[in-house]
Amino acid sequence: MKNRYWPLILLLASVWGASYLFIKVGVDGGFSPGALMCARALIAAAVLLAYLLATIGRTAFSRLREAWRQSLVLGFMNAAAPFWLVAWGETRIDSGLAGIAQATVPLFSVLIGLRFLPHERIGAARMVGVGLGLVGVVLIVGGAPDGGAWAVAGTLAVILASVFYASAAIYGQLHLSKTVSGPVLATGNMLAAGVMLLPLAIISPPTSMPTTGAIASLVLLALLGTALAQLILFRVITLFGARRLSLVTYLMPGFAVVYGALILDERVSSSALVGLALILVGVSLGSGTLRLRRRAAETESEAVSPSG
Repeated sequence: MKNRYWPLILLLASVWGASYLFIKVGVDGGFSPGALMCARALIAAAVLLAYLLATIGRTAFSRLREAWRQSLVLGFMNAAAPFWLVAWGETRIDSGLAGIAQATVPLFSVLIGLRFLPHERIGAARMVGVGLGLVGVVLIVGGAPDGGAWAVAGTLAVILASVFYASAAIYGQLHLSKTVSGPVLATGNMLAAGVMLLPLAIISPPTSMPTTGAIASLVLLALLGTALAQLILFRVITLFGARRLSLVTYLMPGFAVVYGALILDERVSSSALVGLALILVGVSLGSGTLRLRRRAAETESEAVSPSG
């Protein structure tokens, strides 16, 4: 089983990191944020539903009905809201910077956990980690590249998306039943997100025919960055636990930056890179990842992670 961990983690980080590239090409190529994200969610939901029908048959519909409450909550917190925020943010900032800003999810998980998970111990090292991470956030926002106030707003939108993802993780830890399978939950929350985003798609349709690159990016975003990523996500959680999934947080920004630099010729400022380093150090301390080896026997709790 150990031999399967790294291939799955690297594949998940690479497809999630590519999501920021696909979103950037999509919004720059003619799609509005609402239309792009609505189509993303609905296409992914259709693919995931087909997967469910192929694996568990017509019982998929009854399973989805049983999970409708969780699907609605996660459809908003883990998909509709953060999807739109990231897409809107990328109308103002580069894809690489968006990937860096999204690395803040575990920091907000710790902060929100202070209120909703009081049983989890928050020691001095974890609080130092959160502090370092927040300093990194300030550096990223303050060092936003050309674009002025709008670039700052775009960066803040992506960081707000991280708050939603972190909230979804806490909700998942507190309220999700272990009897609801990952693929069923992924299908339900994508379907709910598509419906929630439909009004935004209707009121802000593409003003002109999207480019071929934008359409291709939408398809790849839905198939790879959403449907495939969701299946890999829950597979990793099932096989290795939520804590070992956290390594994606460290790898995903690097993939996003490399994709943006090589394919879109984006430039990442030194302040953003320093901010990323502080965030990752803060995440490693704040989430307790540095103590992972000493807590190998710890029971893992299921969590929901960012998908761009």
